[in-house]
Amino acid sequence: MRARSALFDVFGGHLRGRGGSASIAALVKLLEPLGFGAPAIRTAVSRMVRQGWLAPVRLAEGPGYALTARAERRLDEAAARIYRTARSTWDHRWHVVVLEELPSRGTRDRLASSLRLLGYGPLGPATWVAPRPSAELAEVLAAEEVAARTFHGPHDGADADLAARAWDLTGLGEQYREFVDTWAPLLSAVDDRDPAESFAAAQRLLHAWRGFLFHDPGLPPELLPAAWPGDRAARFFDEQTARLAPAVGEFLDDCLNRGGKHKSTA
Repeated sequence: MRARSALFDVFGGHLRGRGGSASIAALVKLLEPLGFGAPAIRTAVSRMVRQGWLAPVRLAEGPGYALTARAERRLDEAAARIYRTARSTWDHRWHVVVLEELPSRGTRDRLASSLRLLGYGPLGPATWVAPRPSAELAEVLAAEEVAARTFHGPHDGADADLAARAWDLTGLGEQYREFVDTWAPLLSAVDDRDPAESFAAAQRLLHAWRGFLFHDPGLPPELLPAAWPGDRAARFFDEQTARLAPAVGEFLDDCLNRGGKHKSTA
């Protein structure tokens, strides 16, 4: 986990629902259990400001940073997929993006990463498809200076076949199984009475779970294989997040409201 990714997780998973801002001192304290020092956090914050994700603000407790409108949109869309507790709805239409020209290799790689994060899968070098439009698509295309045509409608064929072509569902299912097998023993060793330990464990779990946003667009049940492993993995993530939530909330309150001093209750 890099400091920048950890900051995105902290803002998206916790601070978004607490006003979306924090002092730099609080951010340093929050990321201390994850092994990040103040220099790394300050560098990551500066980079996020330059990229338009954070903006400097003056808070009662001192200099701080707040989410920009762009960051709020990105985190809200991601949160809807991260904290999924129900089946995805689908209107049986696909959103198709066709690039007018293939960009350079570097631009193409960045664009592919961004499109996957927004829930699009490739049908070819210039064609991407998603089960629903993303509000961020136009912004992503503009940032890379890429022109594209978009279409929204039903597929003239088997929808499950289209989904299987755009996403490696067999490989994704195996990744979900490995996620539970890996994290179940790690989290069973976490003392959920210890605020700092619980916070660190919850953030590492969130970081690992967030990685699925690049591979899983949130397909509806009718497009997924039977006994989909992602359902079990989602329940596991929700249950463990809920188990650690009281101690995590205590740690957050301590860092944000009482100068960052915390103690273990073990």
